[in-house]
Amino acid sequence: MDKSEITVLVVEDEPLVLMSTADFLQDEGFTVLEAATADEAIVLLENNPQISILFTDVDMPGTMDGLKLSAAVRNRWPPVRIVVTSGHRIVDITELPDGGVFFSKPYRHHEIAASFRELMSGA
Repeated sequence: MDKSEITVLVVEDEPLVLMSTADFLQDEGFTVLEAATADEAIVLLENNPQISILFTDVDMPGTMDGLKLSAAVRNRWPPVRIVVTSGHRIVDITELPDGGVFFSKPYRHHEIAASFRELMSGA
């Protein structure tokens, strides 16, 4: 699958981190959608069936955190690959939906992009 065919939804409440991550992924050839809360992410998922990967922070304001968002995405959109990140806690694999991946912050953008390519290589 060509990177340009991969749409990533980045969910991050820190504006500078969101902008930096989205810019890097776009430069890497991914199509990127951005959300600052899980509620915004759900709306984007409902309206953009081409989303292939959810990349979400754990700690966010709103009705659900990144782990609850990940569980909701796994239930409603099973084909979407899930990558979770946090700078405040280590997430155990048992807290992630099946097939989910975790990265601690600060992460390296290149490692995230490589993970996305690996997740999609079997698609």
